[in-house]
Amino acid sequence: MDFIFMLTRDDRTVEDSLDLMKLIEPVGLKHIGFKDIGVPATVLKSLVEAIDAAGAVSYMEVVSTTAEACLDSARIARDLGVRRLLGGTQVDEILRLLEGSRTEYFPFPGKPIGHPTKLGGTAADVEADCAGFVEKGCAGCDILAYRATEADPIDLVRAARKGLGPDKYLIVAGAVTSSERIRAVKAAGADAFTIGSAVFNGSYSPSKGSIISQLRDVLADCESA
Repeated sequence: MDFIFMLTRDDRTVEDSLDLMKLIEPVGLKHIGFKDIGVPATVLKSLVEAIDAAGAVSYMEVVSTTAEACLDSARIARDLGVRRLLGGTQVDEILRLLEGSRTEYFPFPGKPIGHPTKLGGTAADVEADCAGFVEKGCAGCDILAYRATEADPIDLVRAARKGLGPDKYLIVAGAVTSSERIRAVKAAGADAFTIGSAVFNGSYSPSKGSIISQLRDVLADCESA
C-alpha cells in the first residue's frame, strides 16, 4: 500500500512547502501531494517540479467549495502537469478538461460538504458513485472515509472497493492517524492513504520530535500493514 504525504495542514497547503521538500528529501518518499488552496499557483508549479525531481508521483487534492473554483483547480493541475488530481465531484467536466493530459482523475464519492471537508452519504451511495466513475473512465477515487457523518468509515472503504472493482486505485484521505487505521483501510481494500496534519502536529508518533521521524514511522507502519 502507498503512503501519500500531503504537504498540508487543516486542509490547506502549508506556506513553507518548498522548504519542506528539501527537509524530507532523505526519507525518499515516492508519493507527495498538496491541496489546491493555501499558496499561489506559482508555488504549486515549483512544488510539482520539485516532486518530479525527487522521482515521486505528484498529487493535488481539490478542496475548493464552489463548482467554478473546482474546475479552475482542475485546469491548474492539468497545466502544471500534476500526475494525479484528487477530489471534486464535477466528474464529466473535469474529465473533459483533463483529456489528453498526463493527469489522472480520482473524484470524491459520496456527498462531500464544507471546509474542512466532511463526507455525507451511505455505503450504497459510495458504491454506486464508484461504479459510475469506472464507467466514465476515472482512474479510481479519493474517499474521505474517516470524515464520514452517516456511515462507518471501513464500510465506506469496502463499498468503494466493490464499486471500483479490483483494478482501479482507491485512496483513503483524511484522518488516517494511526497504524491501526492503516491496517484497517488496507484490509478493506485501499491501495493508498494520505496523511498531512498528523505528521505536522506530531500526533502520529507523539513520542517523536521531528517531521522526519513521523514520516519514517508512517512508512514503517505502511510496510508492515
